[in-house]
Amino acid sequence: MRFNNDRPIFAQIAELLAEDVLSGRLAPGSRLPSARELAVSLEVNPNTAARSLQSLADSGIARCERGTGYFVAEPGPELARAERRRRFFDEELPRLWKTMDELGLGLEELERRWAERASAKE
Repeated sequence: MRFNNDRPIFAQIAELLAEDVLSGRLAPGSRLPSARELAVSLEVNPNTAARSLQSLADSGIARCERGTGYFVAEPGPELARAERRRRFFDEELPRLWKTMDELGLGLEELERRWAERASAKE
């Protein structure tokens, strides 16, 4: 995985795992990779991987079972969705508005494109 310098690596790993929860690839009750497994697969320090798992537990997306590891919590998908929505509104949407301003795009153009996208899905 390529990490960017905008956010701490542990937060990017936690986000990656939260996306797996949100998409359903990791269902409630599923065991998350151990810190060691994450560290090896992502080529990061085990402490960074452990911090990622703890971050998910702190947010309620995961739960820790002493001696067995981390598992996706029952409310994990809903909490992951809420966090993703918060990040979208706080971080991504302001960037979108800025880009739209720079390009002279209005909401009408977005609505037209959204309708085209919806038509293509059908």
